[in-house]
Amino acid sequence: MTAVYTWDVFSTLDGYGSYGPDGDWGGYWGKQGPEFLERRRAVLGEEQRMVLGANTFRQFVEMLGPIPESDLGPVNSRMRSMPTTVVSTTLTGTFAWPDAAVVAGDAVDVVARLKQESEVSLRSHGSLAMNRALMAAGLVDRVQVTIFPVISGQTGAGPLFKGAADFDLELIESRTLDGRTVELVYRPALHG
Repeated sequence: MTAVYTWDVFSTLDGYGSYGPDGDWGGYWGKQGPEFLERRRAVLGEEQRMVLGANTFRQFVEMLGPIPESDLGPVNSRMRSMPTTVVSTTLTGTFAWPDAAVVAGDAVDVVARLKQESEVSLRSHGSLAMNRALMAAGLVDRVQVTIFPVISGQTGAGPLFKGAADFDLELIESRTLDGRTVELVYRPALHG
């Protein structure tokens, strides 16, 4: 049986996954509400393994690693406690992340093996370049895009799908959270 791999990304309406140093939006672009936070708790609460690229993992460790457990909040606490595979050819050492294992190698090979061996679903958050390559290789089963009600044309950074292959997307799930944030889950297929 092959584990389902979900690429989970947050986006502005204009397709940015983050904002640059001139942006003063705050976490979740300042648009998190109770339904969104409850949905994140539910999504992350499922038994699964997180798969991250080195850059995203470094950001998570820098941002969440030093925060005491009592101050993390339920969403970030769960994210930090999840079993995590980090795909990297550069990372070494120990990290302020309880259950992380660094696996060296090409992401396509590592994730193909994980999909065959894992008894639980796989989820990746962010890790844009890695997940674009995994999509092109046909290894991403679902793309879960949470679109926040902002346009960050001046301060947006990290265009989510810049340089990605062309894909047809089959919508398999959608919901509106807090009357303003939209979560869309797609099944991708290479176009053509």
